[in-house]
Amino acid sequence: MSIKKNYQDFCERRAEFEKNPLSKYWTGQTGRYMEPFRMFGNVYYVGDSWVCVHLIDTGDGLLLIDAGNCGGTAMLLHSIWKAGFDPADVKWLILSHGHVDHIGGAKFMRDMFGTKIYMGAPDAAMYREHPEKSFVQDSSDLMDEIIPPDVEIHDGDELSFGNVNMKFYLVPGHTEGCISIFFDVTEGDRTVRAGYYGGFGFNTLATDYLTEIGDPQCHMRETYLESLKKVRDEHVDFFLGNHCVNNHMAEKLEKIKNGADRSVWIDPEEWSRYLDEKRDALLAFMKENPAAK
Repeated sequence: MSIKKNYQDFCERRAEFEKNPLSKYWTGQTGRYMEPFRMFGNVYYVGDSWVCVHLIDTGDGLLLIDAGNCGGTAMLLHSIWKAGFDPADVKWLILSHGHVDHIGGAKFMRDMFGTKIYMGAPDAAMYREHPEKSFVQDSSDLMDEIIPPDVEIHDGDELSFGNVNMKFYLVPGHTEGCISIFFDVTEGDRTVRAGYYGGFGFNTLATDYLTEIGDPQCHMRETYLESLKKVRDEHVDFFLGNHCVNNHMAEKLEKIKNGADRSVWIDPEEWSRYLDEKRDALLAFMKENPAAK
């Protein structure tokens, strides 16, 4: 086969890939670039305008919550540098759940810097037993891969990273191993409680999907509702999103642009309000999308 034919085949494969509606998540990722910024205290934002990545300066190394989309690792590293930090100082990476759009930089960070990776135990099991549930096969790069975590997180774990102490809960629903995280953040003489919920999407609650993975009665939807209820009354002042839409990041940044200070991120009612919104939306989704008969 000639190199010209090889190139033609490459162009055809690329054109075919771009016909897939999901291709928008893998192409033109730099168009979603956001300038990194400090949110509050030692918490910085280094993600893009779609998938959240939070950096925490623990006083003894850096911690990342999530690693961005596959194909976005260079942009993530750039954002960490632009925020004033060295990616080589990232000691710990906590993955909110095991889907492809949140694990992009994980392998690189561990291979290059020795970053230790943490993940909910059920999603670690998913990687071992049902790797297809990660959706890594949807990536545009055949060399993307899922990797087992160094540490599996269990419900109720309390872990310390430098001077940051975190409480973890499993909140299955979007995946079986989604995690919630709660920790204190201090700025000046003010300490607030941060809360993070590791995956709100309903795409994995679709009847066809749940039937394919062995849950035709869609019990995972009830599990999701129980997870929302489980952490709904946790005290949270500072709600960190899993995707930017969760905590209305664009609107808050616009307020800052118009003169608001960083306290725009602090709202003791936002956490419970948003979880209630997701509960109501899920109940409506369940009514409109009944389980298979």
